[in-house]
Amino acid sequence: KDKLWAEIVKNKIMNQALLLKKIKSSKYKLVLSYVNEVVDGDKTNREGHAAKVYFNALFGMDFTRNEENAVNAALNYGYSIVLSAFNREIAACGYLTQLGLCHCNVFNPYNLSCDLMEPFRQLVDRKVYAGKYTEFSVDAKRELLNILNEPIYIAESKQTALNGIRLYTRSVFEALNEGDASLIKFYGII
Repeated sequence: KDKLWAEIVKNKIMNQALLLKKIKSSKYKLVLSYVNEVVDGDKTNREGHAAKVYFNALFGMDFTRNEENAVNAALNYGYSIVLSAFNREIAACGYLTQLGLCHCNVFNPYNLSCDLMEPFRQLVDRKVYAGKYTEFSVDAKRELLNILNEPIYIAESKQTALNGIRLYTRSVFEALNEGDASLIKFYGII
């Protein structure tokens, strides 16, 4: 479980670094450096350190994820769309969404979904960054609703995010069943 979580965190941080590089932020090198520092279970919280640098590079040094503003509203809305896709796929595979790898909040019925979706958050981040939202309007919601049709690269092919979620989720379960984290099919930003 800890090894699997470490691999998921590494992929998330890698995707964060790739997005920063794509938008020409010099901070991508710092974020990328955290990938090699991730240990099993991410016990040193490289995910948290990378997130701080990443969000500040994307949305400015004053940005925090707990403020009420259009950017956070858009991020939360987009994340909920991605989360729901993971919930459906996990249930379709016959697993419980409540039992997570890292997330373990008894009040969260989607702990496993929250774990598995981590590398896919950058799909939303990229869309919100490009939208430069000052208000979270109906049009912004419509743009984000299309997030699952975004192209991604996974399993040596170009797929929609929705198909990628299916391939990735099933590969995570295969990795769990076989005890081999190398079986996970991670995606990369196109």
